[in-house]
Amino acid sequence: MDTSNIQQIKQRYSIVGNSDGLNRALDIAVQVAPTDLSVLIIGESGVGKEVLPKVIHDNSARKHNKYFAINCGSIPEGTIDSELFGHTKGAFTGAIGEREGYFGAANKGTLFLDEVGELPLATQARLLRVLETGEYLRVGESEVRKTDVRIVAATNVNMQKAIREGRFREDLYYRLNTIPISLPPLRERGRDIEMLFRKFAIDISEKYGRDPIRLTPDAKELIMAYKWPGNIRQLRNLTEQISIISPEREITSEILKQFGVTNDNTEGGLVLTNPNNGSQHSYENERELLFHLLTKIGNEMKDLKDYVRTNIGNVQHRQQENTPARRDDFMDTEAILNDGITFGTNDGIKITTVQQKNANNSQTARQPQFVEAEPDSIIETPLTIKEIEKMKIIEALKRNNSSRKKTANELGLSERTLYRKIKEYGINL
Repeated sequence: MDTSNIQQIKQRYSIVGNSDGLNRALDIAVQVAPTDLSVLIIGESGVGKEVLPKVIHDNSARKHNKYFAINCGSIPEGTIDSELFGHTKGAFTGAIGEREGYFGAANKGTLFLDEVGELPLATQARLLRVLETGEYLRVGESEVRKTDVRIVAATNVNMQKAIREGRFREDLYYRLNTIPISLPPLRERGRDIEMLFRKFAIDISEKYGRDPIRLTPDAKELIMAYKWPGNIRQLRNLTEQISIISPEREITSEILKQFGVTNDNTEGGLVLTNPNNGSQHSYENERELLFHLLTKIGNEMKDLKDYVRTNIGNVQHRQQENTPARRDDFMDTEAILNDGITFGTNDGIKITTVQQKNANNSQTARQPQFVEAEPDSIIETPLTIKEIEKMKIIEALKRNNSSRKKTANELGLSERTLYRKIKEYGINL
């Protein structure tokens, strides 16, 4: 590894950090740049994958030609072929003219395909043909065109799992993955976290003419312990928020906690990324988290049933002894019951709240009544996984003021996937 060359790259592209994983990724990028081999950059959302393709292009023989960065997840499925390969006039509704497409415009240059794992299968087949033969067809055209484009792709998707599920072509994966580069998540970069915080603080102070914020020793320990599910993007946004909102310039751990930084990465919401996988997104982990949440809800319902059953036993015991039930037997139970709500229990007893007329003053008084119910008539309807997912998406949208980009980053999803789920669940905020 040429450390002097790596340091020059960092200075040129304002790359901050000195962790082994970062240096290794930069070293591979510099070594592969003079070749025309395809590169696949793997890393979580927000780790800075967009920097490496620029490093590769600028250190290659193609540096004087065009460079395009395309986010495959943000282009609608119906128009992505036209965006990449172009179209002829009248090829589809709205095609009022011809379009060259990125593969034609970037001839002799470099194309960076970000979120390549979100490409539709039909587009994947077209992309594979370009990579193998350099040939492609514009939408609505039969004339074969040639292009000489260097492809650098990036993804935060677990590609092996996507291949097993039939969402990504295995042959395309191996064609793109000629040279793999893995960027480590922020939580694995050690002291780089503190260095990045300091850089962002200085940048924001110079931009708005304010004194830069500084971390106290306890605050430094806290940001080192935090899991940073949003990685560098989350750290930059947090630094900007604190710099503008906080009146204090000395930032303590207590101030950081007010902005959501804790040593427990699950506090404040469900984190839908895999904290143990440094480079790939895992939907298996999402299911585990959801099932954990369902189990927790089930345990709480069981505790509620046990509590209610105990109070029922107290009342029935007093009825057998012809002793009037005390008000205390009902107080806590009544507090958790609302008009029109029925709680079912496994032993065939249901509890409802009813309105009764007080014979003395004709005022309405709520009293719980206990009646026997047929076991078959008691139906419990726990939340489904889709209902929980919809709830989490709505909560995240509200926290981010309906910003789909910020919501997707928080949930560890692509904007395209989030848009599809919003449409599927009929969410309208």
